[in-house]
Amino acid sequence: MTKPTAKRPGDRPSREQAEEAVRTLLRWAGDDPTREGLRGTPDRVVRAYEEWFAGYFEDPVEILQRTFEETDGYDEMVVLRDIRFESYCEHHVAPIIGIAHVGYLPDRRVVGISKLARIVEIYAKRLQIQEKMTAQIANAIAGVLMPRGVAVVIEATHQCMTTRGIHKPGVSMITSQMLGDFRENPATRREFLAMIGSAAAPRPVA
Repeated sequence: MTKPTAKRPGDRPSREQAEEAVRTLLRWAGDDPTREGLRGTPDRVVRAYEEWFAGYFEDPVEILQRTFEETDGYDEMVVLRDIRFESYCEHHVAPIIGIAHVGYLPDRRVVGISKLARIVEIYAKRLQIQEKMTAQIANAIAGVLMPRGVAVVIEATHQCMTTRGIHKPGVSMITSQMLGDFRENPATRREFLAMIGSAAAPRPVA
């Protein structure tokens, strides 16, 4: 399996170009970017983008390579559940707000639990679709830790569906990616789903 790497956009515009793009959108929306209330908006939007999309400049491989081998033979499931995240859909740049559940079956090495949350955060802080983000998290853990199995379940609400278009609030989407033993062994998969409390009616995430 190919190990994931951080993606760095080529030909990145300058900060001044980014701020001018915001001014263009404000004018297109029908407002005046030179009025008092909007003068600082381009700078604020660009700074917000630096925070919202910081995941493009972080390397999940580097995060996951900091592992521990002194586990006294522990080889049972490791699960981190209810990892809250905020992302943005690549189709409308509208918020995706949800929780991720991550589990793996270690093979000699384990990783600090904060690193699992960091991996979710890295991929969330990129323009996303939920299906791709689910697979990216699972593949990153599998590619670096080489465990016996990886499981990722994401439950999220999509503002591109609730605030525009079909306007259907209260709807959440659930995606999962099961690798190794979690895919091949139904009992292992059921144990993971029981541990995260997965049910037909998902918990609210917004």
